[in-house]
Amino acid sequence: MATQTAPQTETRPFEAEVAQVLHLVTHSLYSHKEIFLRELISNASDACDKLRFESLANPELMSGDGELHIDVSWDEKARTITIADNGIGMNRHEVVANIGTIASSGTRRYLEAMAQDKKADARLIGQFGVGFYSAFVVADRVTVLTRRADASAGEGVRWESDGKGEYTLEQVEVPARGTTIVLHLKADEDEFLSGWKLRSLIHRYSEHVAFPIRMPKDSDAHDGSDEAAEDGSQSADKAEWDTINAASALWTQPKSEISDEDYQGFYKSLGHDFADPLAWSHNRVEGNQSFTTLLYLPAQPPFDLMMGGRDERKGLKLYIKRVFVMDAAEELLPNYLRFVRGVVDADDLPLNVSRELLQQNRQLERIKASCTKRVLDLIEGLARNEPEKFATFIKAFGNTLKEGIGEDTANRERIAKLLRFASTKGDDASRSVSLDDYIARMPEGQDTIWYVTGETHAAAAGSPQLEAFKARDTEVLLMSDRIDEWMLGYLHEYEGKKLQSVAKGELPLDDAAKQKHEEAAKAAEPLVARLKELLGDRVGEVRVSARLTDSPSCLALSDYDMAPHFARLLREAGQDLPDSKPTLEVNPQHPLVQRVQAEADEATAKDIANLLLEQAEIAAGATLPDPAAFVQRMNRLLLG
Repeated sequence: MATQTAPQTETRPFEAEVAQVLHLVTHSLYSHKEIFLRELISNASDACDKLRFESLANPELMSGDGELHIDVSWDEKARTITIADNGIGMNRHEVVANIGTIASSGTRRYLEAMAQDKKADARLIGQFGVGFYSAFVVADRVTVLTRRADASAGEGVRWESDGKGEYTLEQVEVPARGTTIVLHLKADEDEFLSGWKLRSLIHRYSEHVAFPIRMPKDSDAHDGSDEAAEDGSQSADKAEWDTINAASALWTQPKSEISDEDYQGFYKSLGHDFADPLAWSHNRVEGNQSFTTLLYLPAQPPFDLMMGGRDERKGLKLYIKRVFVMDAAEELLPNYLRFVRGVVDADDLPLNVSRELLQQNRQLERIKASCTKRVLDLIEGLARNEPEKFATFIKAFGNTLKEGIGEDTANRERIAKLLRFASTKGDDASRSVSLDDYIARMPEGQDTIWYVTGETHAAAAGSPQLEAFKARDTEVLLMSDRIDEWMLGYLHEYEGKKLQSVAKGELPLDDAAKQKHEEAAKAAEPLVARLKELLGDRVGEVRVSARLTDSPSCLALSDYDMAPHFARLLREAGQDLPDSKPTLEVNPQHPLVQRVQAEADEATAKDIANLLLEQAEIAAGATLPDPAAFVQRMNRLLLG
């Protein structure tokens, strides 16, 4: 006789981060309380999807109850709401892993995001995979009864908690597979004990869930349903049920029969979002390989979009012949389009497809190319026809799109055309100038797209390296996003025009300007030699600048040098970069530079020379090797 090793009943504390989430959920989600129903129905739909997929290999899992559905009922006397599904269900280990611990970076990122913006609570909770906890927004006690489809009736699990730090687990008899969640409502949440209210919320948030969502035909209070659920039955009362949602895959319907409101409603249930999408594309591809895509551009990014977030819910939902396969199929779109939401339903992929096969499947590569084209078409359509929506898109996803410059060689020119930047021709930091705009304004004879990078817009706009360009009224793009320097390592030219940093290489000068510069450099040779001697091995080279008109000094880079502010960021991130000595350019007309040549006291001359270098490093975003020495030098010169 087998020995039962796991305790049948026990009380456990929540993992620390889950306890934090529960505290935030119960105290911060003061608006949009109704999201609990959307999230619990979404989880039930996922459970039905997973059962349908697993039953392809093991049909016995569906035996006895082949019609998947989600039932929502309520009991005014008991003050409970019950959400039940006959999906895959959970065993004891899965209950603990999915509800009791969730020690994932998604939970941590949810906590960080909530700390930054509590008003964003409603749209965040589903995106970070912590939607179950929204039950505690309206309930002071939650009971879960569940049995996995491949387990016996005696292997059911009863989970219960008041959300205050611990939960109980008990092995119980559950006659049917699936999961039942019973919410014991708080005293002031009577509005949800209404059939009309629950129906309206299901129509608003869950209309396009692909499984029947049922409610009792009798809209009055129906005693007994929740007591039955507490005993382990899955909506086992004898009430007749009405299906109250569309319960069909929206993407399979003809486009002519789908309204904008339908598309928007489906997006909101798909993306756990309250805002309408910016745009969408619904297409059916026929031929040797047939598939349907429904792709959406969100109006706002999830908090995890840029900084990691690669293990959270993202990517497209993948279906094969309307059978759910994967919730977040990242292989269907390149990573730089990870903000896109939607579904792909393929007719002819192998049904035993797995993550490993997905990465190698040629048919999926064709689907990926098609999805990528559709998304870029959508963005181009916004840029061409809806400038306000496009500005919203660029603000939300412009930096993510820039990743495509390095990741997607085939579409690099298309992506570059969509990027927007600030410019010296603009009045503020708004990113509204395209590369095409820049080229259209280039004077005859200019064949270079000039740009400057900086850690902030103010640093880029105030760079001393811009002075000669401003004097000649040459437009320069101002790039201040962290990804810009990385992106420019791949974007060397556009429409036949070279992209060039104002800080790199030598400036192109006409014959008169070149002669004038050579004369100035010749006259300043003694000054340059003294600066080089005073600075010693702190610099690789000192030379007279053609860039400066007002400032005394700046750093110049070779064509392959990394911008100092970007190199500093990489070092702070743990990258090991080789040390390099800067090139210092000086303006011999500036009084501070001239003072070096006139200063008789060697120590004072050395202080000035070092300050010329250090202020150039500060302006370029570099880290001073010895900030204390810089302060002491500055104080000595100020005190005279």
